Amino acid sequence: MKKTALVSALCLTALAGCAGPTGAATGSTTARTTAGASTGTSTGISAGSSAGASATAPGAAQGSGAIAWKTCTGLTGPDGKPAAADPALQCGTLAVPLDYSRPGGERINLALIRVKATGDRIGSLVFNFGGPGGSGVDTLAMAARAFAALGTRYDLVSFDPRGVERSAGVRCGGDVETILAAVDGAGGDKAIRKYVAACEKDSGKVLPHVGTVDAARDMDRIRAALGDAKLNYFGLSYGTQLGAVYATHFPKNTGRFVLDAAYDPSGTFADRAVIQATGFATSFAAFAKDCVAQGCDLGQDPAAVKKTVETFVDGLRDKPLKVGKRTLTHALGQLGVITPLYAKATWPALEQAVAAAVKGDGAMLLALADTYTGRRADGTYATMLTSMQAISCADTSERPTPAQAAAVNRKIKKIFPVPAMSGTVPPCAHWPVPGDNRAKRIDATGSAPIMVVGAKGDPATPYRWAVSLTARLKTGTLLTYEGEGHGAYLSGSACVAQHVNTYLLTGKLPARDTTCPAA
Repeated sequence: MKKTALVSALCLTALAGCAGPTGAATGSTTARTTAGASTGTSTGISAGSSAGASATAPGAAQGSGAIAWKTCTGLTGPDGKPAAADPALQCGTLAVPLDYSRPGGERINLALIRVKATGDRIGSLVFNFGGPGGSGVDTLAMAARAFAALGTRYDLVSFDPRGVERSAGVRCGGDVETILAAVDGAGGDKAIRKYVAACEKDSGKVLPHVGTVDAARDMDRIRAALGDAKLNYFGLSYGTQLGAVYATHFPKNTGRFVLDAAYDPSGTFADRAVIQATGFATSFAAFAKDCVAQGCDLGQDPAAVKKTVETFVDGLRDKPLKVGKRTLTHALGQLGVITPLYAKATWPALEQAVAAAVKGDGAMLLALADTYTGRRADGTYATMLTSMQAISCADTSERPTPAQAAAVNRKIKKIFPVPAMSGTVPPCAHWPVPGDNRAKRIDATGSAPIMVVGAKGDPATPYRWAVSLTARLKTGTLLTYEGEGHGAYLSGSACVAQHVNTYLLTGKLPARDTTCPAA
């Protein structure tokens, strides 16, 4: 969704991307993306053949090995502090080719996490919670209970996709906050060049190989290593693109698939930016109306609420707000406003944070921005934004000019000024990898039926994408949710949860054009 050159470009290119606070599109659940120790070597890259166990699972893809599971270590809790060991969580690694055109060459180690089925097991259910760039290991560790109904029959499994955190995570010097500040005005192009140079220095070997098509190939290796003949999958936000790409390339291996908060990657950069800006504008309008109905500290009518928020955020361009030893910049202020729009449950936090910031206390708004950027309690950052940049730029050959980026930005300002960029540094500017469009092609002809879920009030992946992705899949069935928020399964809708659970547990799809009311 937003951020100046760096974050604006990231989100407006990746779109689905920007899966929200944490990268985990889990409805009203806000799971903070955190990091742990990387697997394998310090870069997550190893040479030679696979380093997994030698056993091969039935139906395994060439070179896939079994996963040696053990108690997870190095996880961080929602409070940003080290989490106590949980015997219900098991972690492991799977070595896969860095470059699938050279399957016998270097490997990267994918980090995985599993929660074993509590009842009569029917297989594994693999999750991707969004991003691109969100850590599946961290998110499942914190959100597993939210999927307990599915955990009665499935082993719940997730992973850090290639280029993310423990799976050869893309790191670009580590100073995300300085970059966010630098690109938030004059000198943005220079800042981006410095940032890109750091990415190439720290992760140059990985950057050409972090695209979604390679991640889908990784998922087929995971399927085989888990011993499943078909992949059962639950993707949210960007995870819907990853799932759709998998079904496109491996239709015969596609099992029961649920794609919630659906994203259609087929459009242009400009199309995606405008559609998503419209989604956030609609959600903000709904927030403002609700805020006034509850008695709002930001204004007596929706127009006043809108003016208060826009005026405050715009004012941060020239007068950033000190928060202790840190600064609430325009870029971070934008993120602080956008983040709570992802779920209706966090709308009150938006009102409280902006009201406090207007009075000079930006702590809460800065904390909301931190949940988006993956800032940890110790001041370091997860790879969320750097991974998002790398994956997004690998997944498109588009390299807009400054003039084209400026034209898009003018359109965004007319729709919803808050997420508009400060500068005109284009998405993927100066990126060292050319990228390609393979991950934009969606056609799952020949796959098992796929359930697509779209919410009418989704700000980050507007409902129109659920409709168009369903059509592109050729094998999709759309379930519509009339409520607000990014991701319908955990929105509180018993109707959505029932249909999704029934399909994943029994294989029975809802009737065509089924709609669930707002919770």
